[in-house]
Amino acid sequence: MNENTNYISLKSKDVAIAYLLLRILIGVNYFNHGFTRIFNIPGFAEDTVKQLANSYFPEFLVRINSYLVPPIELIVGILITLGLATRSALIVTFALMIILKLGVTSIQNWGAATSMLSYGIVLFILLAGSSFNIYSLDRWRKNKQNLADSGADREQGRVNFFKKNFWIKRRLQHRFLK
Repeated sequence: MNENTNYISLKSKDVAIAYLLLRILIGVNYFNHGFTRIFNIPGFAEDTVKQLANSYFPEFLVRINSYLVPPIELIVGILITLGLATRSALIVTFALMIILKLGVTSIQNWGAATSMLSYGIVLFILLAGSSFNIYSLDRWRKNKQNLADSGADREQGRVNFFKKNFWIKRRLQHRFLK
């Protein structure tokens, strides 16, 4: 046995804080991508059509996607930053990245394609590590719902208790009054 073996120990609260910061970092990134383009979608679409002119994608497909990219980036950026509908927002963002990856690789822009892999890795970490998403609106809503459900369960238990006792009392009264 080696007595000098060091073990790495991760504290779940620290991992949750790291998850929060990574989620906010990627959320702000997507938000700003969308926000800076949202007020000039036609210009963004024209630039994208020009960039992908030599791709195998028809212009109308490039144009449609170009009009959708900024609002999607803006929305998922807000959702991921806040931690609201985080899982769905991450899945939509993954799909967006796949579509964008198709575009940049179709024109052999390997630099952009390579940098997009880092986005994919971060999205993977966030999606796979979603159990650490405790500092989020998703968790707050879940806790609030659990409190409401447990309160409703307690109330239902009281109602059932009183119903049951009422009918027992009625049966006893009926028996003894005969």
